[in-house]
Amino acid sequence: MMQAGIFTGYFPYGLEETAKKIRGLDFNTVQLDLHFKDVDLSAGQITKDKAKKVRDVFRDHHLPVCCISGYTNIIHPDKAERDKRVGYLKEIIRNARHFGSPYVISETGTYNTESDWVHHPKNKTEEGFEECRKVVADLAQTAYDHGAVFLLETYVNNVVGSVEETVKMFAQVDHPGLGLLMDPTNYFETHNIDKMDQILNQVFDTLTDKIRIAHAKDVKRSGGDKSEKHADIGDEDALESHTFRGVGEIELPAPGLGSLNYDLYLQRLAEKHPNIPVIIEHLSEDDVPRAKKFLDGKFRANGL
Repeated sequence: MMQAGIFTGYFPYGLEETAKKIRGLDFNTVQLDLHFKDVDLSAGQITKDKAKKVRDVFRDHHLPVCCISGYTNIIHPDKAERDKRVGYLKEIIRNARHFGSPYVISETGTYNTESDWVHHPKNKTEEGFEECRKVVADLAQTAYDHGAVFLLETYVNNVVGSVEETVKMFAQVDHPGLGLLMDPTNYFETHNIDKMDQILNQVFDTLTDKIRIAHAKDVKRSGGDKSEKHADIGDEDALESHTFRGVGEIELPAPGLGSLNYDLYLQRLAEKHPNIPVIIEHLSEDDVPRAKKFLDGKFRANGL
Protein backbone atom coordinates (compact mmCIF):
# COMPACT_ATOMS: atom_id res chain seq x y z
CA MET A 1 0.00 0.00 0.00
CA MET A 2 0.99 3.62 -0.55
CA GLN A 3 2.36 5.60 2.40
CA ALA A 4 1.23 9.10 3.39
CA GLY A 5 4.18 11.23 4.46
CA ILE A 6 4.80 14.84 5.45
CA PHE A 7 7.59 17.42 5.21
CA THR A 8 9.27 17.93 8.56
CA GLY A 9 9.52 21.65 7.82
CA TYR A 10 5.84 22.24 8.56
CA PHE A 11 6.66 21.60 12.23
CA PRO A 12 8.79 24.52 13.50
CA TYR A 13 10.33 22.86 16.56
CA GLY A 14 13.44 21.12 17.75
CA LEU A 15 14.39 17.74 16.33
CA GLU A 16 12.88 15.49 19.01
CA GLU A 17 9.64 17.47 19.31
CA THR A 18 9.19 17.56 15.51
CA ALA A 19 9.49 13.78 15.27
CA LYS A 20 7.14 13.28 18.21
CA LYS A 21 4.45 15.55 16.77
CA ILE A 22 4.60 13.94 13.31
CA ARG A 23 4.39 10.44 14.75
CA GLY A 24 1.46 11.58 16.88
CA LEU A 25 -0.42 12.28 13.64
CA ASP A 26 0.08 8.64 12.53
CA PHE A 27 2.54 9.28 9.72
CA ASN A 28 5.09 6.57 8.99
CA THR A 29 7.56 8.41 6.76
CA VAL A 30 8.88 11.95 6.27
CA GLN A 31 10.56 14.17 3.71
CA LEU A 32 13.42 15.67 5.67
CA ASP A 33 13.91 19.44 5.73
CA LEU A 34 17.26 20.44 7.21
CA HIS A 35 15.59 23.00 9.43
CA PHE A 36 15.28 22.44 13.18
CA LYS A 37 15.37 24.90 16.07
CA ASP A 38 18.15 23.03 17.86
CA VAL A 39 20.36 21.56 15.11
CA ASP A 40 22.38 23.74 12.72
CA LEU A 41 22.35 22.06 9.31
CA SER A 42 23.10 25.16 7.24
CA ALA A 43 25.82 25.36 4.61
CA GLY A 44 29.14 24.14 5.94
CA GLN A 45 27.58 22.81 9.15
CA ILE A 46 26.50 19.30 8.12
CA THR A 47 28.53 16.51 9.71
CA LYS A 48 28.17 12.74 9.64
CA ASP A 49 27.39 12.71 13.36
CA LYS A 50 24.64 15.34 13.04
CA ALA A 51 23.11 13.51 10.08
CA LYS A 52 23.17 10.22 11.97
CA LYS A 53 21.52 11.88 14.98
CA VAL A 54 18.70 13.23 12.81
CA ARG A 55 18.24 9.86 11.11
CA ASP A 56 18.18 7.97 14.39
CA VAL A 57 15.68 10.30 16.08
CA PHE A 58 13.20 9.81 13.24
CA ARG A 59 13.87 6.07 13.19
CA ASP A 60 13.26 5.94 16.96
CA HIS A 61 9.82 7.45 16.28
CA HIS A 62 9.12 4.91 13.49
CA LEU A 63 9.46 7.62 10.86
CA PRO A 64 12.01 6.53 8.26
CA VAL A 65 13.31 9.37 6.10
CA CYS A 66 12.24 8.68 2.50
CA CYS A 67 13.83 11.76 0.87
CA ILE A 68 15.59 15.04 1.66
CA SER A 69 14.78 18.61 0.62
CA GLY A 70 17.54 20.45 -1.20
CA TYR A 71 15.41 23.10 -2.93
CA THR A 72 17.32 25.97 -4.44
CA ASN A 73 17.73 27.88 -7.69
CA ILE A 74 20.41 25.76 -9.36
CA ILE A 75 20.78 28.10 -12.36
CA HIS A 76 20.75 31.46 -10.56
CA PRO A 77 22.18 33.98 -13.08
CA ASP A 78 24.66 35.43 -10.58
CA LYS A 79 27.59 33.00 -10.72
CA ALA A 80 28.70 33.53 -7.13
CA GLU A 81 25.17 33.01 -5.86
CA ARG A 82 24.74 29.94 -8.05
CA ASP A 83 27.99 28.43 -6.83
CA LYS A 84 26.89 29.01 -3.24
CA ARG A 85 23.50 27.39 -3.80
CA VAL A 86 24.75 24.42 -5.80
CA GLY A 87 27.58 23.97 -3.33
CA TYR A 88 25.14 23.57 -0.44
CA LEU A 89 22.97 21.22 -2.50
CA LYS A 90 26.04 19.06 -3.16
CA GLU A 91 26.85 19.11 0.55
CA ILE A 92 23.38 17.70 1.23
CA ILE A 93 23.80 15.10 -1.53
CA ARG A 94 27.17 13.95 -0.17
CA ASN A 95 25.55 13.35 3.23
CA ALA A 96 22.22 11.97 2.02
CA ARG A 97 22.91 8.37 3.03
CA HIS A 98 23.90 9.50 6.51
CA PHE A 99 20.49 11.20 6.84
CA GLY A 100 18.81 7.93 5.88
CA SER A 101 17.77 8.28 2.22
CA PRO A 102 19.58 8.41 -1.12
CA TYR A 103 17.04 10.86 -2.58
CA VAL A 104 17.70 14.64 -2.58
CA ILE A 105 15.21 16.94 -4.32
CA SER A 106 15.37 20.33 -6.04
CA GLU A 107 13.58 22.11 -8.82
CA THR A 108 15.58 23.32 -11.81
CA GLY A 109 15.27 27.02 -11.05
CA THR A 110 14.85 30.18 -13.09
CA TYR A 111 17.02 32.96 -14.49
CA ASN A 112 14.77 35.43 -12.67
CA THR A 113 16.75 37.11 -9.88
CA GLU A 114 13.72 38.25 -7.87
CA SER A 115 12.07 34.88 -7.20
CA ASP A 116 12.82 31.17 -7.59
CA TRP A 117 9.32 30.60 -9.02
CA VAL A 118 8.79 33.44 -11.48
CA HIS A 119 9.30 32.96 -15.22
CA HIS A 120 12.21 34.50 -17.16
CA PRO A 121 12.43 34.48 -20.97
CA LYS A 122 15.81 32.67 -20.90
CA ASN A 123 14.17 29.71 -19.14
CA LYS A 124 12.59 28.57 -22.38
CA THR A 125 15.61 29.04 -24.68
CA GLU A 126 18.04 26.40 -25.91
CA GLU A 127 20.85 28.32 -24.22
CA GLY A 128 19.04 28.29 -20.90
CA PHE A 129 18.16 24.61 -21.16
CA GLU A 130 21.73 23.62 -22.04
CA GLU A 131 23.14 25.59 -19.13
CA CYS A 132 20.67 23.86 -16.81
CA ARG A 133 21.44 20.45 -18.35
CA LYS A 134 25.10 20.84 -17.42
CA VAL A 135 24.22 21.60 -13.79
CA VAL A 136 21.75 18.69 -13.61
CA ALA A 137 24.33 16.31 -15.12
CA ASP A 138 26.92 17.46 -12.58
CA LEU A 139 24.47 16.96 -9.70
CA ALA A 140 23.54 13.50 -11.00
CA GLN A 141 27.21 12.51 -11.12
CA THR A 142 27.84 13.90 -7.63
CA ALA A 143 24.88 11.90 -6.37
CA TYR A 144 26.04 8.73 -8.07
CA ASP A 145 29.54 9.13 -6.63
CA HIS A 146 28.06 9.22 -3.11
CA GLY A 147 25.45 6.48 -3.39
CA ALA A 148 22.64 8.99 -3.80
CA VAL A 149 20.13 10.05 -6.46
CA PHE A 150 19.29 13.65 -7.36
CA LEU A 151 15.55 13.99 -7.90
CA LEU A 152 14.44 16.69 -10.31
CA GLU A 153 11.11 18.34 -9.45
CA THR A 154 9.47 20.18 -12.32
CA TYR A 155 7.66 23.51 -12.09
CA VAL A 156 6.02 25.36 -14.98
CA ASN A 157 7.91 28.64 -14.50
CA ASN A 158 11.32 26.96 -14.17
CA VAL A 159 13.63 25.76 -16.94
CA VAL A 160 12.12 22.27 -16.76
CA GLY A 161 8.38 22.76 -16.44
CA SER A 162 6.42 20.97 -19.14
CA VAL A 163 6.12 17.25 -19.72
CA GLU A 164 8.08 17.67 -22.95
CA GLU A 165 10.91 19.54 -21.21
CA THR A 166 11.07 16.85 -18.53
CA VAL A 167 11.30 14.08 -21.13
CA LYS A 168 14.01 16.05 -22.94
CA MET A 169 16.09 16.50 -19.78
CA PHE A 170 15.97 12.80 -18.94
CA ALA A 171 16.88 11.91 -22.53
CA GLN A 172 19.92 14.19 -22.42
CA VAL A 173 20.94 13.26 -18.86
CA ASP A 174 20.39 9.51 -18.99
CA HIS A 175 22.13 8.78 -15.71
CA PRO A 176 21.56 6.44 -12.74
CA GLY A 177 22.18 9.38 -10.43
CA LEU A 178 19.06 11.20 -11.70
CA GLY A 179 15.39 10.50 -10.90
CA LEU A 180 12.04 12.30 -10.89
CA LEU A 181 10.00 13.69 -8.02
CA MET A 182 6.43 13.29 -9.23
CA ASP A 183 4.19 16.25 -8.56
CA PRO A 184 1.56 16.54 -11.29
CA THR A 185 0.26 19.91 -10.08
CA ASN A 186 3.53 21.52 -11.21
CA TYR A 187 2.74 20.84 -14.88
CA PHE A 188 -0.47 22.90 -15.00
CA GLU A 189 -0.86 26.36 -16.44
CA THR A 190 -3.91 28.32 -17.52
CA HIS A 191 -3.70 26.84 -21.05
CA ASN A 192 -3.82 23.19 -19.96
CA ILE A 193 -5.59 23.00 -16.58
CA ASP A 194 -8.86 22.22 -18.36
CA LYS A 195 -7.16 19.20 -19.98
CA MET A 196 -6.31 17.71 -16.61
CA ASP A 197 -6.84 14.02 -17.37
CA GLN A 198 -5.02 14.31 -20.67
CA ILE A 199 -1.98 15.90 -19.01
CA LEU A 200 -1.99 13.41 -16.13
CA ASN A 201 -2.04 10.50 -18.55
CA GLN A 202 0.73 12.09 -20.63
CA VAL A 203 2.89 12.46 -17.53
CA PHE A 204 2.57 8.81 -16.59
CA ASP A 205 2.71 7.49 -20.16
CA THR A 206 6.11 9.14 -20.67
CA LEU A 207 7.79 9.41 -17.24
CA THR A 208 6.63 6.56 -14.99
CA ASP A 209 9.97 4.74 -14.99
CA LYS A 210 11.79 7.86 -13.71
CA ILE A 211 9.60 8.38 -10.60
CA ARG A 212 11.07 7.71 -7.16
CA ILE A 213 8.96 9.80 -4.70
CA ALA A 214 5.58 11.57 -5.07
CA HIS A 215 4.03 14.74 -3.65
CA ALA A 216 0.46 15.57 -2.66
CA LYS A 217 -0.77 19.12 -3.04
CA ASP A 218 -3.48 20.60 -5.26
CA VAL A 219 -4.02 23.04 -8.12
CA LYS A 220 -6.69 25.52 -9.13
CA ARG A 221 -7.18 28.80 -10.96
CA SER A 222 -6.16 31.73 -8.79
CA GLY A 223 -9.08 34.03 -9.55
CA GLY A 224 -8.34 37.73 -9.23
CA ASP A 225 -5.06 37.38 -7.33
CA LYS A 226 -2.25 37.12 -9.90
CA SER A 227 0.58 37.91 -7.49
CA GLU A 228 3.18 35.51 -6.12
CA LYS A 229 1.38 33.88 -3.22
CA HIS A 230 2.92 32.85 0.11
CA ALA A 231 1.27 31.55 3.28
CA ASP A 232 2.04 32.13 6.95
CA ILE A 233 2.84 28.67 8.33
CA GLY A 234 3.73 29.86 11.83
CA ASP A 235 7.50 29.91 11.34
CA GLU A 236 9.23 33.20 10.60
CA ASP A 237 12.32 31.26 9.48
CA ALA A 238 10.40 28.94 7.14
CA LEU A 239 11.90 28.17 3.74
CA GLU A 240 10.16 29.94 0.87
CA SER A 241 9.59 26.55 -0.75
CA HIS A 242 7.20 25.81 2.15
CA THR A 243 5.34 29.12 2.13
CA PHE A 244 4.98 29.36 -1.67
CA ARG A 245 1.43 28.85 -2.98
CA GLY A 246 1.61 29.78 -6.65
CA VAL A 247 2.02 32.73 -8.94
CA GLY A 248 -0.01 34.29 -11.75
CA GLU A 249 -3.07 32.40 -12.98
CA ILE A 250 -2.48 29.23 -10.96
CA GLU A 251 -2.71 28.61 -7.20
CA LEU A 252 -1.21 25.57 -5.46
CA PRO A 253 -3.14 24.87 -2.22
CA ALA A 254 -3.07 21.87 0.10
CA PRO A 255 -4.42 18.49 -1.08
CA GLY A 256 -8.21 18.39 -1.28
CA LEU A 257 -8.57 22.16 -1.74
CA GLY A 258 -8.25 22.33 -5.54
CA SER A 259 -9.30 20.56 -8.71
CA LEU A 260 -6.61 17.87 -9.20
CA ASN A 261 -8.14 14.53 -10.24
CA TYR A 262 -6.67 12.63 -7.30
CA ASP A 263 -8.34 9.35 -8.24
CA LEU A 264 -6.65 9.29 -11.65
CA TYR A 265 -3.35 10.60 -10.23
CA LEU A 266 -3.07 7.90 -7.59
CA GLN A 267 -4.36 5.12 -9.84
CA ARG A 268 -1.72 5.87 -12.47
CA LEU A 269 0.97 6.33 -9.83
CA ALA A 270 0.16 2.95 -8.26
CA GLU A 271 0.49 1.04 -11.54
CA LYS A 272 4.27 0.92 -11.29
CA HIS A 273 4.82 2.32 -7.77
CA PRO A 274 2.33 0.57 -5.45
CA ASN A 275 4.31 1.26 -2.25
CA ILE A 276 5.61 4.76 -3.01
CA PRO A 277 5.72 7.46 -0.29
CA VAL A 278 3.30 10.30 -1.13
CA ILE A 279 4.37 13.42 0.74
CA ILE A 280 1.76 16.02 1.73
CA GLU A 281 2.71 19.68 1.25
CA HIS A 282 1.56 23.30 0.86
CA LEU A 283 -0.18 23.62 4.20
CA SER A 284 0.32 24.74 7.79
CA GLU A 285 0.57 22.49 10.82
CA ASP A 286 -3.06 22.98 11.84
CA ASP A 287 -4.29 21.72 8.45
CA VAL A 288 -2.19 18.53 8.46
CA PRO A 289 -4.88 16.26 10.04
CA ARG A 290 -7.47 17.30 7.42
CA ALA A 291 -5.05 16.81 4.53
CA LYS A 292 -3.95 13.41 5.82
CA LYS A 293 -7.58 12.32 6.21
CA PHE A 294 -8.23 13.41 2.62
CA LEU A 295 -5.22 11.53 1.21
CA ASP A 296 -5.84 8.40 3.30
CA GLY A 297 -9.45 8.48 2.09
CA LYS A 298 -8.28 8.55 -1.53
CA PHE A 299 -5.93 5.63 -0.88
CA ARG A 300 -8.76 3.63 0.66
CA ALA A 301 -11.33 4.50 -2.01
CA ASN A 302 -8.96 3.41 -4.75
CA GLY A 303 -7.75 0.27 -2.97
CA LEU A 304 -4.21 1.62 -2.68
